[in-house]
Amino acid sequence: MAMDAPEKLDAHQANPVPTNRQLASTATLNPLDAFWHLSNFFLPAWAVAALMAAGAKLLWRRELKALAWRRLTVWGGWGGSAGLILALVLLGRDGKMLGYGLMLLGISLPQCILSFRPGR
Repeated sequence: MAMDAPEKLDAHQANPVPTNRQLASTATLNPLDAFWHLSNFFLPAWAVAALMAAGAKLLWRRELKALAWRRLTVWGGWGGSAGLILALVLLGRDGKMLGYGLMLLGISLPQCILSFRPGR
């Protein structure tokens, strides 16, 4: 039994991973996919804002007694969302550590201002 020489593959056969251009031409985003995509983009900001608001209310019970947890969460969530959008614009993509740092800054500043501003 003689072994045949291996077949030569052209560039398309040797690398089956599609290029960005091929992916962009075939990618479609229906409304449900768009909803989940945006929800997963903003979820970290709102989840961290809720956790930070709960932690602040737990740690500073007396000082934050008059301030509602929902108010801290909403302001932190909007700030974190703005931080994520700013990171996306500046960095060109989601998921970088600097982007999450901007998200945390966007969450922390409004919550800190609401919690510890003078004359509240």
